[in-house]
Amino acid sequence: MTSLFHRGPGRLTPEQAHRQVTDGWAVLLDVRETPEWDAGHAPGALHLPLTRLMAGAPLPAGTRGVRVVAVCRSGNRSRAAVDLLTTAGLDATDVSGGMAAWAREGLPVTGVNGSGGVIR
Repeated sequence: MTSLFHRGPGRLTPEQAHRQVTDGWAVLLDVRETPEWDAGHAPGALHLPLTRLMAGAPLPAGTRGVRVVAVCRSGNRSRAAVDLLTTAGLDATDVSGGMAAWAREGLPVTGVNGSGGVIR
């Protein structure tokens, strides 16, 4: 049976996601909760916790008209976010391994005050 919903590309590695965001092909949407975001996130990422997304909160303006790459801590919440986003007709995928893998690969992480962040 063919899905009626638009499905984005397969999951991206952290490096692939970083490259797509850096090259302007996509926007990174961090769906972790606010304390996790405050502790450390990818520079330039947009933030909308999955709990708010599931409750119907509007997407940040920067997500319109571009591929959305969802990210969470380990990759579980971001998959749920992708299901919601693609059901809504967006081009969306997520980061395999989440921010934990992002940080392990040495990709940039910043805290809310602009200092080095940590992934919780």
